[in-house]
Amino acid sequence: MLASTMRLELGTSVRCTDGHLGKLADLVVDPRVGRVTHLVVSTGKVLRTTRLVPLGLTEPEDGGEVRLHCTVKEARALQSAEGFACLRPGEIEVEDRGWDVGIEHVLVPPYYSEGDLGGYGTAGIDDTISVVYDRIPKGEVEIRRGSLAVSSDDKVVGAVEAVVVDGDNAITHVVIERGRLWNRRNVTIPIADVSRVETDSVAIGLTKLEVRGLRSVRARHRLG
Repeated sequence: MLASTMRLELGTSVRCTDGHLGKLADLVVDPRVGRVTHLVVSTGKVLRTTRLVPLGLTEPEDGGEVRLHCTVKEARALQSAEGFACLRPGEIEVEDRGWDVGIEHVLVPPYYSEGDLGGYGTAGIDDTISVVYDRIPKGEVEIRRGSLAVSSDDKVVGAVEAVVVDGDNAITHVVIERGRLWNRRNVTIPIADVSRVETDSVAIGLTKLEVRGLRSVRARHRLG
């Protein structure tokens, strides 16, 4: 259990007791109780590889990093979050027995012109779509940096930047980013004003005008 509130800022560095592990890619949330249960940590430098890290392994933040009280080897031995599926035309949803499907990344198959196939046409080409997705515990949802924040009047009012959790891992605030480029501002939304958390989106129980009226601070500029 965490001793105090902690800001989990998506995209920040994740460090173990003996070295750097990766970046905080996504957060897994149990919407029934409003708690963060796992971190999805991206550990690959070239190819995206992920680990599902229980939030109980997290220590209070230090200098903006997320720190884990385990070694890099122990963290890399944790459950992989990544799944893979091939969908045919007309198939919409991925099914993964024992897990729910979180954030999905569609890999579009390569395009072959008739000339590329030596004049044989397109017969025999596999028209399936490859999907890489995150496997998350049943009944839970996943949010990432950039997940949409939608107002009560169905307007996009920003994108998720971070969440703040208390000592029981319960979300106390959601931080959204508004604006573009060098005019970006962060707005902190109390959990009491969040009506629903779903995979890749957060519903705010305020109108767009009410969100615009909240106090904001200049966002930190960082790449990635």
